[in-house]
Amino acid sequence: MLEGYSLRKSADLIGDIHYVTLFYWRHKVLFALKHMDFETFSGIVEMDETYFLYSEKGKRNLKGRKPRKRGGSSKFRGISHEQVCVLIARDRQKSTKLSSDNTLCTDAWRAFSTNAKSKGLVHYRFIFDGTERVKGLYHIQNVNNYHSRLKGWMQRFNGVATKYLDHYLSWF
Repeated sequence: MLEGYSLRKSADLIGDIHYVTLFYWRHKVLFALKHMDFETFSGIVEMDETYFLYSEKGKRNLKGRKPRKRGGSSKFRGISHEQVCVLIARDRQKSTKLSSDNTLCTDAWRAFSTNAKSKGLVHYRFIFDGTERVKGLYHIQNVNNYHSRLKGWMQRFNGVATKYLDHYLSWF
């Protein structure tokens, strides 16, 4: 897993083990990672959403649509029945849990403002009109860079079934 090998290549390297067994082992490890406790955020926290195509990879007899080969793209931007929204939050020290001591930086999505207000957080909201990307220390460039790295890392799996997406996000 750490080397990023496919299940089949890993099975060949280990020997005497079927790649389907490795699939189940991988998901046991990923399930455990998902339930680990992580440090709380400190200082400025950037939050933004990214989207992955809804996937039923590995499912037989799909109903409602034709199978996609190697991903594809959505016909719609943003939240739709074709995509899954993933919320990413990062502080400048790369921690993963939000507390009331944090300052939140987000884009203009209204749900962020509502969430920040309900948690009593200081909130900087960026409306990208092509000119303003930074307000002093406050921006969302780190979280957008994280999206890019996440999407690149996920490509090696040639798509992940939506039901397993949380596991892979925890691994990353």
